Amino acid sequence: MKTRIAALAAAALLSPIALAQTEIKFGHVGEPGSLFAQSADEFARRANAKLGGKAKVVVYGSSQLGGDKELVQKLKLGTVDIALPSTVMTSEADIFGVFEMPYLVKDRKHMGRIEKEVFWPSIAPAAEKKGLKVIAIWENGYRHITNSKRPINTPEDLKGIKLRVPEGKWRVKMFQAYGANPSPMKFSEVFTALQTGVMDGQENPYTQIYSAKFQEVQKFISLTGHVYTPAYATVGAKKWATLPADVRKVLEDTAKETQAWVYAQAEKDDKELLDKILAAGVKSNVPNKDAFVAASKPVYEEFAKEVAGSKEVIDRAIALGK
Repeated sequence: MKTRIAALAAAALLSPIALAQTEIKFGHVGEPGSLFAQSADEFARRANAKLGGKAKVVVYGSSQLGGDKELVQKLKLGTVDIALPSTVMTSEADIFGVFEMPYLVKDRKHMGRIEKEVFWPSIAPAAEKKGLKVIAIWENGYRHITNSKRPINTPEDLKGIKLRVPEGKWRVKMFQAYGANPSPMKFSEVFTALQTGVMDGQENPYTQIYSAKFQEVQKFISLTGHVYTPAYATVGAKKWATLPADVRKVLEDTAKETQAWVYAQAEKDDKELLDKILAAGVKSNVPNKDAFVAASKPVYEEFAKEVAGSKEVIDRAIALGK
């Protein structure tokens, strides 16, 4: 009898259910080849090498586990362990809208200072109040406008353009201020919307544009660089607390160390991917950024009025760029 019980116990340990308990599900919306996909895969490679069988990070890209909003909800429910939200975090905590302010982040060195002196002390705690914990900052990148109608040189050129934007109200408000007709939409639905004319254009970093093949259904890319969007390696606080302390330490330390790799890859992509987009027949132009900066003033003013404490945070972030 004892032998039988031992055998059953051993079988249970090797069962699919038991094995599934050690899986760390990492969901994101990036397509293969995107910076999201590359970053998550690099993180998983590094983390799994250190975990030594205690747990295994398994990456699910291409919105397999849902769009950004769904992934954030699944983090809270504990059905997804790690996700890589970006703009959608403004829907969880308004203060994340700091990174929706146009032309705020000058470069990655500036972002590093903002992360250390603004993000961790003043923004990250707002996520924890919503049941989320950011364990590292990675990148989505500098965003540019593509469309099928005309080059965008000034905000006036956006008038009447049906523009897909991510699920976050401040991106909507920004493009309304510029004169466009913005509509939030899941990333996984954008290609078809552009292909069928439901949307005229969209705005994203080169890595998202190219990996999602938007160059196949867009005629123009305007190098506005209007927003730098961080990506947040994020976990659900309740599920996170149930993981063994040594597993949590490996995941958090690895997420933070992966940032340097992400930034280096992002710079490489910036140099290479625009050429590939242009090679597909898309025409580029360099807009009048001063005109866009001027048109952005009402967005800053509204954000400062609506979100308590945001003016001090923005002023500090801007000062770190001087």
